[in-house]
Amino acid sequence: MTHTLLLLAAILPFAGESPEAGDAPTFADDVAAIIHRRCSSCHRPGSSAPFSLLTYQDVSRHADTIVVVLEDGYMPPWKPVDHGIAFANSRRLPDAEQRILREWVNAGSPEGDPTKTPLPPEFSGSWKLGPPDMVVKMNGRFQVPADGPDIYRSFVFPVQLPEDKWVKAVELRPRATSAVHHAIFFVDTTGNARKLDGADGRAGLTGMGFLADFGGNTETSSPDGRPRPRGLLQGGKLLQRLRGNSDRDAQATQVSSALRGLGGYVPGSTPNRLPGDLAMSLPQGSDIVMQTHFHPSGRVETEQAELALYFADRPPSREIVPIMVPPMFGFGADLKVPAGEANYRLTDSITLPVDTLAVGVTGHAHYICRAMKLTATLPDGRSVVLLQIDDWDLDWQDQYQFSQPLSLPAGTVLRSDIVYDNSADNPRNPHHPPQEIRWGRGSADEMGSMTLTTIALRKEDERRLQAGMRQHIVSRLVDRSSDDLVRMLMQLDDDGDGILLGAEIPPRMTGRTFRMIDANNDGGLEKSELSRALQLRDQFRRNRQR
Repeated sequence: MTHTLLLLAAILPFAGESPEAGDAPTFADDVAAIIHRRCSSCHRPGSSAPFSLLTYQDVSRHADTIVVVLEDGYMPPWKPVDHGIAFANSRRLPDAEQRILREWVNAGSPEGDPTKTPLPPEFSGSWKLGPPDMVVKMNGRFQVPADGPDIYRSFVFPVQLPEDKWVKAVELRPRATSAVHHAIFFVDTTGNARKLDGADGRAGLTGMGFLADFGGNTETSSPDGRPRPRGLLQGGKLLQRLRGNSDRDAQATQVSSALRGLGGYVPGSTPNRLPGDLAMSLPQGSDIVMQTHFHPSGRVETEQAELALYFADRPPSREIVPIMVPPMFGFGADLKVPAGEANYRLTDSITLPVDTLAVGVTGHAHYICRAMKLTATLPDGRSVVLLQIDDWDLDWQDQYQFSQPLSLPAGTVLRSDIVYDNSADNPRNPHHPPQEIRWGRGSADEMGSMTLTTIALRKEDERRLQAGMRQHIVSRLVDRSSDDLVRMLMQLDDDGDGILLGAEIPPRMTGRTFRMIDANNDGGLEKSELSRALQLRDQFRRNRQR
């Protein structure tokens, strides 16, 4: 008995002093800081989320919902599977913080001492990255209805700089804050988007028609002597290609990457400056195009977004080379998903010709995509998963910047694996009942690619890296049969009437080249007319082989 009393006397003075002894987390001491840091930037008045999470009353009212979305992985919106690669813009909620939130809800969501609750963060109208070097405004105003289906629309930000610039970061300030779900930015060096803007009487343009001009040549140079991509279809280039230019090196110099990206916007994400002296090219005279996903919020909203641009002081020491696998968003990959197919796979690979540094990675697909994965297999046989998303959602596209550039030696094989579910069991399927879905620019069509943002490790290897990427694009086109090429070109037939109209093809193809192929002069290109043009290519090839 004496020993028991002595033991109790030794233990009781320390009982209850440690949180691990059973104290439940409180909002004031533990939860508020997590919510403010991880959730409140979206969950606040005037932002995109459906309710606020600023005060104890806000959070406790939605406590059960918080646990459900954490368990499902729906929130915070962060799709990459963890393979040990750190991303600079990660929104992943650490396990320790998730545990605190669950314990708090399970304990009945206690408030604690309200005098200890930290003040909610202030959200001013200032730019997160500080005063920008330039602010451009969306051309026109677009009204988002209060309800109805989601809207995908692209908008032009006229820039038209008199000289080339290099962009370190971009930051979007939308006006329709409750309706904007995400946006992706492109540089349009062709003027396509400006010509298509407002064609249906509303600001912007439907679909991705401005992406029609996939290529370029290097006939002109910027003031610093760098080649500036122009249009693959400029002048008579298309007919020259159709007739069968067999010089692969010449073809590789005529084809550049698809329209350059400038990153994207997801509510709550923090914009990042590119590391070191890296910067993205914004060529003289180009525009910026924003592809936007609107989710009607229950009230009418008007969008006329502003975009802040942050420029580098000088051109970067290395030029960024985006490597898209497969190239051109899957155009040329013969993407054709049968109705009812639940496990259709699109794969592609490219071998890096030089030592390379990877800066970031992203993916793009539409509704029926289920998963995507980009793997790097190094020359020594080791494999590194650069990005894996097992529950792809068109609503949560994002750009993923590595915390530190990843070294990929020459000979590394990049392989993309994209999975589509075109079955009736896919709740995101836009067709009921399911129907065959092919490549197309509409959201009910499909695309598919993964893009690794890279730089050559050594300056002298830049051209080889660029040439390797261009050759990858060319190889997906020049070896196609005439029937394949006709089918691919007809994928640009947005209205599905079997005729390619001038509004459905690159503007540079609508002049002399268009008239040459349009044998019946009816103002449209039919399959038979494209087939005859491609027969010229086949005949030319046969003559060269004799």
